[in-house]
Amino acid sequence: MRPLRRMGIVEAKGHVLDWDTAMGEALYEASLAPDHRDIPVGAVLLDGDGNVVARDHNRREERGDATAHAEMLVLSERSRDLRDWHLDGHTLVVTLEPCAMCAMAAVWSRVERIVYAASDPKAGAVWSLFNIPQDERLNHRCEVVAGIREPEAAAQLREFFANHR
Repeated sequence: MRPLRRMGIVEAKGHVLDWDTAMGEALYEASLAPDHRDIPVGAVLLDGDGNVVARDHNRREERGDATAHAEMLVLSERSRDLRDWHLDGHTLVVTLEPCAMCAMAAVWSRVERIVYAASDPKAGAVWSLFNIPQDERLNHRCEVVAGIREPEAAAQLREFFANHR
């Protein structure tokens, strides 16, 4: 299954979610990461009603923790808040295609959908290298929406790497 490429407003289970606005929140989070030398990747988690219930950005350098990816942080925060690892009905919105660790965490937590901006040809595990969220061998699959505000996310990453070489 290929990722669904959609722009703008998308209906999901009877309500309307605006991916552009949600990705704007994730892009803002990503802009905070370079303050502590982290790669600018931001994520927000939406509940089934489209409300932002968790937000964060990469903190690997800040925390000295290889698992402190934006996606992992928002999934963990929401699970702690709910006291439940089941995140059915939630949407993970992230500025860069999730890696294998983050894609699998989304599957394990039963996230309904992953929305991402820029593809990651070197580490992307939602479509570029692997298709973990839609692998039929797994007991849960996530809908995938790709390319939302991709130019902005890609520019953010290019600028970061240009300034850190």
